[in-house]
Amino acid sequence: MCRIQNNDSYTRSVRVAMKTVVVITTGGTIAMKYDPVTDGLIPAVSGTDLLDAVPALQAIANIEVAEFSNVPSGYITPAMMKQLAALVDQIAARADVSGVVITHGTDTLEETAYFLDLTLQTTKPVCVTGAMRGASDTSPDGPGNILAAVKTAVCNEAAGQGVLVVLNDEIHAALEVMKTHATSLNTFASPVWGPIGHVYFDRVVLKRRSLKLQKIQPDQLVDDVHLLKVVAGMDEFLFQCLIQKQAKGIVVEALGCGNVPLGVKKGIELARKAGIPVVLATRVYGGRVVPAYSYEGSAHSMVESGIVLAGELTGQKARLKLMLVLGLTTDTDTIRTYFDH
Repeated sequence: MCRIQNNDSYTRSVRVAMKTVVVITTGGTIAMKYDPVTDGLIPAVSGTDLLDAVPALQAIANIEVAEFSNVPSGYITPAMMKQLAALVDQIAARADVSGVVITHGTDTLEETAYFLDLTLQTTKPVCVTGAMRGASDTSPDGPGNILAAVKTAVCNEAAGQGVLVVLNDEIHAALEVMKTHATSLNTFASPVWGPIGHVYFDRVVLKRRSLKLQKIQPDQLVDDVHLLKVVAGMDEFLFQCLIQKQAKGIVVEALGCGNVPLGVKKGIELARKAGIPVVLATRVYGGRVVPAYSYEGSAHSMVESGIVLAGELTGQKARLKLMLVLGLTTDTDTIRTYFDH
């Protein structure tokens, strides 16, 4: 537990001694306002303006702003995530910086958070936050989420926890969190394990620590990796397209605990014969891929082809991990060791 000291009543000399947190802004709904011309939210708020809307931050930490981008999170690419990781490590390497907060659009927030979780070198607190309502809405949630993220970033217990996602006063591990609702404020959840902590007005409470922290830090990112979602009646056509394209990797979101239609099984085996690594995830957001069945089309029936089981990872997170792993190795057995968690 970390108590949050409100410094409003402190002298100026004490204020200078407060911890320093750097807030990196990337855009997203949190930095958007309603535009009457286009009749929708558009990027319109600078990083400085974003933090000016949270005056309570002055009592928590010395705040610096670094603007990385101002785009919808659907525009964020893995290459940009790699650039962001380099910026975070550069900032965190400063002796005077205690933690980093990243504001991000919610659509791909869980992906960026997990990418950073895998690639960052720093062990200082790094918190990712965002908003479901724009800055011009009647009751925007962005200011409260930024405040909660900064409170977490100055908490000593948040160090060494990997990247944390902080929204709606909940703290989630980047490995476990996902967006679960298109518009609700409490959209971010960890359906299997739940949040690792909560933020209150006077303290940050962390109840558990993730035991699955992992680092994958290649020099190069292999981005020609594709995600296919399995549906009833699906055949091998999309696999044939990716084989013809000479894709570097494929992640398959299978049914249940790793089962696929026979046409998909054929496609997976064709991809493996072509030397393309195939990772098998599940389209179900709870549980893991396990070779529990032995009928044709089950995970068990495809093991001999050299597929890699993704464990509890969602398809989108397994794709990012495979991009990173392929920067280190193309050997299937070695790839499997990175996913066997």
